[in-house]
Amino acid sequence: MLILLPPSKGKASEGSGPPLGELSFPKLDRARKRVVSALIRASKRRDAAQVLGLTPGLAGEAAKNTALRTAPTLPAADLYTGVLYDNLGLNTLDDAARARAEESVLIFSGLWGVLRVTDQVPPYRLSMGVSLPPLGGLAAYWRTHLAKELDRIPGLVVDLRSSTYAGAWQPGDRSVSVRVFRDGKVVSHMAKATRGEIARVLLQQEEAPGTPEELAKTLGNLGWTVDLTEPARANRPWLLDVHVTDPA
Repeated sequence: MLILLPPSKGKASEGSGPPLGELSFPKLDRARKRVVSALIRASKRRDAAQVLGLTPGLAGEAAKNTALRTAPTLPAADLYTGVLYDNLGLNTLDDAARARAEESVLIFSGLWGVLRVTDQVPPYRLSMGVSLPPLGGLAAYWRTHLAKELDRIPGLVVDLRSSTYAGAWQPGDRSVSVRVFRDGKVVSHMAKATRGEIARVLLQQEEAPGTPEELAKTLGNLGWTVDLTEPARANRPWLLDVHVTDPA
């Protein structure tokens, strides 16, 4: 089983590990170096915040991108600090669940393409939704590179990514795309928390579900209210709708 996650806007402010070294999926290194170089150049521009789509409150973060090659690093498990990752709680998993996370969890990134939770990288600012000169849209840039690496990994894919990051790799009909509903409407902030909770409970299972039906049954047995829908057409994902209510 693979569990696909987006990164988070919330990130640790700095690392304490050695500068950038080897990452998982080394065949992506050439593509990563091109994005790093392009991001450093873009981040030195006067209009860096506009190019990178940074809000006024994050405009100063572009400066961090200029030191990517030499900045201290930290594991991806510690870098991302948003709502999804708070509810996933990677660092509070027991040893067995943590080992499953290291094997199963893939974090998608506009800068690195995809990371495992153990990969050490520096803090950065770059969304997959950015059109980065001269590479263009990053989801389209990464699509071919990631397919070559990830298509060969077998098993069920549980897709907990946002739409921006889902565009970088489509696993086809072995994938289950998880949507979160409240009162019949798709929700955003609560969806992040719910996706983090779902990732956590799946990592805590001794036996991973192997099919979409098994995934739906597992979550149902754990108290979630879910509806599973078959792919609308060939090579499209299954849909798993998770229905949540406001906490009492």
